[in-house]
Amino acid sequence: MTEPVYHIPALLTETVDGLNIKPDGIYVDVTFGGGGHSKEILSRLGKNGKLVAFDQDEDAIKNALDDPRFIFVRSNFRYLKNFLRYHNIDKVDGILGDLGVSFHHFDEAERGFSFRFDGDLDMRMNKKSSVTAATILNTYSEEQLADVFYLYGELHNSRKIARTIANTRSSKPFDKVSSFIDVIKPFFAREKEKKDMAKVFQALRIEVNKEMDVLKELLEQSIEVLNPGGRLAILTYHSLEDRLVKNFFRSGNFEGKLEKDFYGNVISKLKAINNKVIVADEAEVEKNPRARSAKLRIAELKEEK
Repeated sequence: MTEPVYHIPALLTETVDGLNIKPDGIYVDVTFGGGGHSKEILSRLGKNGKLVAFDQDEDAIKNALDDPRFIFVRSNFRYLKNFLRYHNIDKVDGILGDLGVSFHHFDEAERGFSFRFDGDLDMRMNKKSSVTAATILNTYSEEQLADVFYLYGELHNSRKIARTIANTRSSKPFDKVSSFIDVIKPFFAREKEKKDMAKVFQALRIEVNKEMDVLKELLEQSIEVLNPGGRLAILTYHSLEDRLVKNFFRSGNFEGKLEKDFYGNVISKLKAINNKVIVADEAEVEKNPRARSAKLRIAELKEEK
């Protein structure tokens, strides 16, 4: 029996190419997962190069690479600076982040990431965290739930969904994916049911794992730890993430507000390498359908004048 695939990275070559690997450089893969990106980075490093990989999911540990140039950190990448300092690393030459959820997570029913299987309403990337999807559904106020579904799922009927959840849980708290689906299914037209259900689950997953906050912290810390000329390559899979990355690369802030110097030049510490977002071609999408939603943006830390 063959082992299930943990994850197939989208835009693998394009992402690692974007880092412009120096053989003796220090690089960080903040989303190790199945190790696909990390293996490619190591293949381009010389004997004096170094790769630090982060992953908070205990299931990723078994994929750790046996290589003297490789350091595995079991932690959320929001602690990037702290762990680099712990390993006596002040500056790095490149940072890679693949923000997509691994096949592994979607395909394990007990993790609760997918509406395709019944299981506990969990959705934690870090199993040690105390907040699950069930916690949110059973304890958030109606207004908080509506905000989660509207902001992170972009669902226009978020208030009606939140009201029904609040009314239902008072007699029967949510614990299983199936019971939750039964409650929200009537809100979606049959032809859009899967798409809208995916938005609901995306919204819950983002809130459980505080994904938007964590991404902001990563981007801000990247500027502090990159060497001048160092590269930052980020793969996003939904518009919320992509907008944050695009704004930050362009303006240095998350709102996209452009500040200019006396000469009219935009003040930003990063320079976009690809002004047009990189997406997968049809050949890759055919092999890896989840690559269809992947968007790659690459930036470089400007040299100090």
